Amino acid sequence: QVQFVESGGGLVQPGGSLTLSCTASEIVFWNFDMAWYRQVPGKERELVATVTRAASGGTTWPDSLKGRFTAFRNNAENTLHLQMNSLKPEDTAVYYCNRAAGDFPWGQGTQVTVSS
Repeated sequence: QVQFVESGGGLVQPGGSLTLSCTASEIVFWNFDMAWYRQVPGKERELVATVTRAASGGTTWPDSLKGRFTAFRNNAENTLHLQMNSLKPEDTAVYYCNRAAGDFPWGQGTQVTVSS
């Protein structure tokens, strides 16, 4: 059974930074494009960043996240990371990782709260 365990969330003030991590198991990790998603209660899960299999870089969505969020991976350790800078209250959400298609079982996620 594929499993994702997210960590690194917490409470941070506006303008602060956090780095999230995701450890994947029971998956040929290097073979998949991976992604970070986030979800706010009452809203659909939103794709925020992807990293291609080759780990050559990441792409973020939506445009409002460009320049603030960076996704990267370590294929040797089966880990995915999300560096988040200049955090805003609207970034408050539960953050999840999954493959880019979003069709593997979801983990518990990690809560990020941006508040003063």
